[in-house]
Amino acid sequence: MSKDKEDVSRERDKPAKLGLDLDIQKFSRQGREWTPCPVSKLPREIIERALEVGVVPSEGSRSATYFQLDHSVISRAVSKIFEDKIEMLSTREALKKYDWFRDYWWKLIPADMDKYTSLANLNWDQGYFIRILEDQKVTIPLQACIYISTDNLNQNVHNVIIAEPGSEAQIITGCTVHKNVRRGLHVGITEFYIKEDAKVTFTMIHNWAQEFDSRPRSAAALEENASFVSNYMCFKPLRSIQMYPVAYCRGANSRVSFNSIIYGSGDSYIDVGAKVVLQNEKCRGEVITRAIASDNSQIYSRGFLQGEHDDCKAHLECRGLLLSDKAVIYAVPELLAKAPGAELSHEAAVGKIAEEQILYLMARGFTEEEAEALIVRGFMDVSIFGLPKELEADIQRIVDATTKRAL
Repeated sequence: MSKDKEDVSRERDKPAKLGLDLDIQKFSRQGREWTPCPVSKLPREIIERALEVGVVPSEGSRSATYFQLDHSVISRAVSKIFEDKIEMLSTREALKKYDWFRDYWWKLIPADMDKYTSLANLNWDQGYFIRILEDQKVTIPLQACIYISTDNLNQNVHNVIIAEPGSEAQIITGCTVHKNVRRGLHVGITEFYIKEDAKVTFTMIHNWAQEFDSRPRSAAALEENASFVSNYMCFKPLRSIQMYPVAYCRGANSRVSFNSIIYGSGDSYIDVGAKVVLQNEKCRGEVITRAIASDNSQIYSRGFLQGEHDDCKAHLECRGLLLSDKAVIYAVPELLAKAPGAELSHEAAVGKIAEEQILYLMARGFTEEEAEALIVRGFMDVSIFGLPKELEADIQRIVDATTKRAL
């Protein structure tokens, strides 16, 4: 074992600072082995679950596709017309192909941060490498699906996305499980490198299972005039999730936005947030969260804005809706200014559905349940994501389909 691995190995029992602590020994490392094939050739029940997280079987309707089942890479394909604009590999392939790739591997996230990063480092199960080539504008979204088909499996992926100078892309990634999976642990490491004048919009949808645990760890570094938009959605009940992505606006005039829509149900324990570090002039940041808590769910919505330059600005907003007397929403905003001119602000509002809104809709012929469902769907308006209209319609369809079953 290398010295680095030895250092990481010593942290294999180190709990995360936030969220429920998990006994990682109780999960299995034996996943089913799958043979590579086009996504459209996968069993119908797998395709149906993938569709629920925005991943389509027709690879031609996306500019590139990555699909992983358990520990097996099923597909990594780039549409012919985008072959000179995008590179899509597994991270294992990328490490073999490029010596320089080591300069991007575990550089934004410490491998010894907690037991989950240690687990991903020591037991790494592939993941995707996406590179948008210099000055290329990819007009059709890329997609990636990380799927678990084996009950009680521990899956650890490590993804790296590099947007070269002047490039632009939309990425949709969906994480989900087979209908027969009840429990398991997904650890996802994702490092983003957004170069000068590049723009990346990254939309991630999670559909796990009621006894499932997830521990994503992600970080982004932005160069001058770079832009990064991170959208996150979680609608299905799960046992627990904890994540706290961070973006470092290192270049002048770089901008980052974290947007989340979360629907907590059942006994879900959801601890999510985002941290923005503004390190140069004219950097801008935004963290917006819409949280809905029903049944016995607990949602912790965190946000941290750190201003390190006189000419930087950021805003944090959390709106929460309680649908049950037993549910909890805890908003935790934090602001840290390290330069006198840094402008940081926040606002938070948490409460129940206003009775007058229900009465207004009931007066127009809706039942009380229908009125409540309409208000909740309006609360989950994906326009906060700032997606192109075609993609926004796709995402809204997923929200509508999910909430229709939940409400």
